[in-house]
Amino acid sequence: MKMTFYGQFVAGEDQESIKPLVHKNQAFGVGAVLDYSVEEDLTQEEAEKKEMESCVSEAEKDGPGADHREKKYKAHRQFGDRRGGVISARTYFYADEAKCDNQMETFIKCIKASGGASVDGFSAIKLTALGRPQFLLQFSEVLVQWRRFFNFLADQQGKSEMFLTAEMFILQESLTKLGVGPRDDIENWFTGEKLGLSGTIDLLDWNSLINDTTRISNLLMIPNLETGQLEPLLKTFTEEEEKQMKRMLQRVDLLANHALENGVRLMVDAEQTYFQPAISRLTLEMQRKFNREKPTIFNTYQCYLKEAYNNVTVDIELSRREGWYFGAKLVRGAYMYQERARAEEIGYEDPINPDYEATNRMYHNRPYVRRSVSPLCVPRMNDMGLSPSENKVYFGQLLGMCDQISFPLGQAGFPVYKYVPYGPVNEVIPYLSRRAQENRGFMKGSQRERSLLWKELKRRLLAGQILYKPVY
Repeated sequence: MKMTFYGQFVAGEDQESIKPLVHKNQAFGVGAVLDYSVEEDLTQEEAEKKEMESCVSEAEKDGPGADHREKKYKAHRQFGDRRGGVISARTYFYADEAKCDNQMETFIKCIKASGGASVDGFSAIKLTALGRPQFLLQFSEVLVQWRRFFNFLADQQGKSEMFLTAEMFILQESLTKLGVGPRDDIENWFTGEKLGLSGTIDLLDWNSLINDTTRISNLLMIPNLETGQLEPLLKTFTEEEEKQMKRMLQRVDLLANHALENGVRLMVDAEQTYFQPAISRLTLEMQRKFNREKPTIFNTYQCYLKEAYNNVTVDIELSRREGWYFGAKLVRGAYMYQERARAEEIGYEDPINPDYEATNRMYHNRPYVRRSVSPLCVPRMNDMGLSPSENKVYFGQLLGMCDQISFPLGQAGFPVYKYVPYGPVNEVIPYLSRRAQENRGFMKGSQRERSLLWKELKRRLLAGQILYKPVY
């Protein structure tokens, strides 16, 4: 297998064995995003059992008190196996805190290896690998409800100067007592120029979130416009659930510090939309702390989502106002079929644009995103005066795929990276099986590949340059 499928898509078994390939690619101007691609091989039944156990709180198990929870942000057994319909992204399932610690250590090794392999390496992490996903579901629901609340305030502000009712003032008092910010700032959320900008409240700064004295459950509060009170998303959280939420944040913080110390850019991968509001918000809080001098933390935006453009726009504007470096990885998105099926089955709006044309219309004449995702990105960079040497726009492809794009870009001086998986042969079988599914249509494009190879071979023969020497 090492001479065939494994050799095509996996760099080697460990950090030492991958060095020759990494160094060879670097000679052509192609960097590496290291990824230890060992995956758990679970049956569908095992995956569903783990997901339900890790996404349902004790309060939800014990009583009907969670009936007011939004169905999108609750676990559903028929979609418990998050691998369904997903072939281009790895999936983690929660087992216990010790396993999360082990996965954190693996990420740390990747970060250190990336730092040792080059001066400008990347490393990627997934938050579902670092803690119990129950917290991501709950925090996402809280953030979405606050966003709706602030959108409501923004809509009302233009209709009447007296729109702040007695209930609103009670809510302001509740926020002040909760300690999420000074009274003047809280009043500005309701009436000032920042209204609707961030789409939610600034719950606490990152250092407070990871502090042992902060109870995360106190932040999982949602506004009730009818009563003017803040209400808890769930009535109770166990002490172990409190610790689990805190440990997830502390693991992420440790990885960010390792990335900073090793000169590595850390990309936080996007996941399903019922987790993503929390993932994006936590990543933004890290950017506020770690991106003060350069872009170290990168958020990921799935460009097929209906809200992708607005999310990018808001985050860019926030970084400008607050004076930190914005860092983003733009991807199509890996969960289209699963997300559509879940939305239809459970009964909420499909979060993904209906088709390619609708996605294009969303970005039409949009300055932030259109120029980055367009296939004409290189000429557009030239039009904007963006030199490749500025390292402001990066390109990336999977190892073993699209080499005809990666290496010419690298040779032309553009920052380009290969996503480099590695791991023991018998433990990367799940990863390889996904690559096999993804490449079922590979033979359809093989004629073009052969044509390109034959064209390059003739060019070298005519130029007397059989062995190509990189110019990088």
